Amino acid sequence: MNTINEIAQRAHEHAKKFGFYDTPRNTGETLCLIHSEVSEALECDRKGKYALAGNVDMVEQYQGDFFRASFESSVKDTFQDELADIMIRVMDLAASKSIDLEKHILLKMRYNSMREYKHGKNY
Repeated sequence: MNTINEIAQRAHEHAKKFGFYDTPRNTGETLCLIHSEVSEALECDRKGKYALAGNVDMVEQYQGDFFRASFESSVKDTFQDELADIMIRVMDLAASKSIDLEKHILLKMRYNSMREYKHGKNY
């Protein structure tokens, strides 16, 4: 099983391979790209665009062009697809800055477990 940091490193290597680091990346721009993926996920939810679990399981088994066509017809541009894009961009950013994302997630979850109900807010 891959750790969060291993997946983050793979995301970063992929981004470099496909030219996204040919020029220096700006952190603000990268955060805005993450935000754009969040907005796309919101629109998918508003439109009820969700991938069906059974279809996703089938797509997972395919290879090559059949995988690509099946992914595009069953998964692409769905809520789940956009959540994946959010995570890939966050992981790429973390790896590009040599951040131990897994450690920071666990630290934050530990801290949050000690906070008050709804962190002291109404919502």
